[in-house]
Amino acid sequence: MRMRKCPSCGSYSLRDICPQCGENTIIPKPPKFSLEDRWGKYRRMLKRELKKKMETK
Repeated sequence: MRMRKCPSCGSYSLRDICPQCGENTIIPKPPKFSLEDRWGKYRRMLKRELKKKMETK
């Protein structure tokens, strides 16, 4: 199972057909990999913060 996105309404689902509007969903492509990632530092910081929040719950 992969996460799918509806191109018309923009909602995410695991189904082949969007439960909100009835359109066919697509598998969104991941972002391109770059060694010179300008925002990687902030993504990793956010990931650590979210991990800490999940551990404290």
